[in-house]
Amino acid sequence: MELAKPSSVFAIQDHQSSSPPTPIWKTVVVASIAAGIQFGWALQLSLLTPYVQLLGIPHKWAAFIWLCGPISGMIVQPVVGYHSDRCTSRFGRRRPFIAAGAVLVAIAVFLIGYAADIGRVSGDPLHNTIKTRAVAVFVVGFWILDVANNMLQGPCRALLADLSGTSARRTRTANALYSFFMAVGNVLGYAAGSFSKLHKMFPFARTQACDLYCANLKSCFFLSIALLLILTIIAFATVHETPLNRADIAVVEAGKPFYSQMMNAFRQLKRPMWVLLLVTCLNWIGWFPFLLFDTDWMGREVYGGTVGEGPEEGFEFFGRGVGGVKRLWGGVNFLLALCLALTVLVSKLAASWRHSLSGELHPPPIGIKAGALSLFAVMGVPLAITYSIPFALASIFCHSSGAGQGLSLGVLNLAIVVPQMMVSVASGPWDARFGGGNLPAFVVGAFAAALSGVLALTMLPAPPPDVPNTKDERTQPSS
Repeated sequence: MELAKPSSVFAIQDHQSSSPPTPIWKTVVVASIAAGIQFGWALQLSLLTPYVQLLGIPHKWAAFIWLCGPISGMIVQPVVGYHSDRCTSRFGRRRPFIAAGAVLVAIAVFLIGYAADIGRVSGDPLHNTIKTRAVAVFVVGFWILDVANNMLQGPCRALLADLSGTSARRTRTANALYSFFMAVGNVLGYAAGSFSKLHKMFPFARTQACDLYCANLKSCFFLSIALLLILTIIAFATVHETPLNRADIAVVEAGKPFYSQMMNAFRQLKRPMWVLLLVTCLNWIGWFPFLLFDTDWMGREVYGGTVGEGPEEGFEFFGRGVGGVKRLWGGVNFLLALCLALTVLVSKLAASWRHSLSGELHPPPIGIKAGALSLFAVMGVPLAITYSIPFALASIFCHSSGAGQGLSLGVLNLAIVVPQMMVSVASGPWDARFGGGNLPAFVVGAFAAALSGVLALTMLPAPPPDVPNTKDERTQPSS
């Protein structure tokens, strides 16, 4: 299928991508930054929705807080991607943006972790229902954190594509490694969030305005920023970029506004990229309700609890096996749809169990807990594919079309953040309309995931075959 030819909008003579792939260990080092990024993101997903409600924001409005992420992603990633394609810093194209993102993460973590303390110092009463000043500080920190995450993720993936050269196989491997380290970060983040005594590592974390839950949240964020900074420093010390010269830019767009060029870029996208954007969009409509409310669902609808109450307690192989990456992605989208649908069954069984106890609150029986945990475990498979295949396909398609890696991945990010905005705006009122639980949004997500699977299997083009370049394969840079 014909792909877009290089355009005057974002055609860069990508000297690093056109060179032979760098040693695989450098790809591993850069990909490991994803563990630090995802550590903090897992903490956001697992702890911040209950934390927001503890600050006094009701459940149906909590989703609006999450508009920060998709709005910042819609603006930041394309802008960062565009400018990182053209950055002429002596430190390289991608590394300055990664460094800036890491610094902003540290600032954001401080604001989020100390939101209750800053609110108390600013005049919030200890026992007020809604701590308005703490909420304001939290929202500012949350915005900065999402901007920082977007500054980190886009350039990291673009740098991986640069290091992979023109090899589609190495590009898929790099994105699989990035997905692997995201999984590592997820495990670390969710594990840290589950330890109720983590605050003992940082005795200063607990204050008059910050209870045990809040102190544990602070402690988790301290660990996440330490991990991110360590991995970023190691990557910067071992992996270097060749600075981009002005002469390497094929076309300099004199006087054209950035978003004018973005719109022109959209008009020049060919069918493979448009289908990829559509499938990705539907896929994330399926994912985001669960990622946003999974902790709340487990606590409220499986265990029957109330927020703030109770004690503190290899893609290559699989792709070949199913007949290609498009079939693999389509298949796991159906698996996602099934798991989201099964949350209804688990919730109803848990509700029936609580009803039989005549109002007494007890943990659900082992079978219900095992069912809920099994859903989390099985959904790890489609989540890993979601974090890998779309980005690998975008890199491969943009290599074929001559587009810049940064801007192409920024465009793909729009297909992620737009459904997140839709879910953030609609899920709270939608859930409230049907009784205030999380299931209505999960059901909509199941239908979207199933449709995404259908389109992936029927419309998404297969990536071009990876024709080995013997010169590239035999010649590996020593640096």
